[in-house]
Amino acid sequence: MDITLAVMAAGMGSRFGGLKQIEPVGPNGEVLLDYSVYDAIKEGYSKIVFIIKREIEKDFREIVGNRIEKIIDVDYAFQSIDDIPVKRAEFSERQKPWGTGQAILSAKNVIDTPFVVLNADDFYGRNAFRVIGDYLKETGKYCLAGYRLEDTLTDNGTVTRGICAVKDGYLETIKECYDIDQNSGIDLNSVCSMNMWGLETGIFDVLEDGFHNFLTNLDNPLKGEYLIPNVMNTLAQSGTKIKVLNADSKWLGMTYREDLPAVRQELESLKNLYL
Repeated sequence: MDITLAVMAAGMGSRFGGLKQIEPVGPNGEVLLDYSVYDAIKEGYSKIVFIIKREIEKDFREIVGNRIEKIIDVDYAFQSIDDIPVKRAEFSERQKPWGTGQAILSAKNVIDTPFVVLNADDFYGRNAFRVIGDYLKETGKYCLAGYRLEDTLTDNGTVTRGICAVKDGYLETIKECYDIDQNSGIDLNSVCSMNMWGLETGIFDVLEDGFHNFLTNLDNPLKGEYLIPNVMNTLAQSGTKIKVLNADSKWLGMTYREDLPAVRQELESLKNLYL
């Protein structure tokens, strides 16, 4: 079974200046996105779909896409504020995209296999790509790469994480929790989501219906976001089986500029995996 990797990268700015998504972090100037693509290829994924904004297509292709197209099939999906099924006058003031749910929905016409979706600015670890890819190949069913909360924290401030309740290996609920650190009172052994989901193509119909309802009933038209964790939480509570897999990998990210030295040091220690 072919597996597609969908990378949510619409948050990149038009000039990419100073953004963490393209901050060189590897021993040879690699960015975090390079590691995700490399790991996906090593684990036999067959295609990469970059979900971006139309306004940054030229820059993105020059900086990222053109070199990756030389080693794997690449396609693009475009997330737009105006690509919505419901029109309301209040939406004309909207400045930001509609969130990760809309981002994934925008890839409906370029993904026709089970797929893994993730953030462009996180390092997920090789084993996470292996376990989630293997599960999709074996079952074609929804799944999530789960990380131990303590392994995703930073010494430089608080973070937001999707905290998961898991029963018999399946997701019961996922709740977005804010201002988390070592002393926030949340069990540090909790399973958390870093937005690495294994999805089947049926999710597009779910997202389409849900997005329509979200926009129709939205109380905050300027800031409300249609988020994939909320969609998956609703599915789990309605009885859909969503397997929670142990990523058993080191997650890395740069919530704060001060995180950069630690990320570089960790990637230096892993360089033999990426020769």
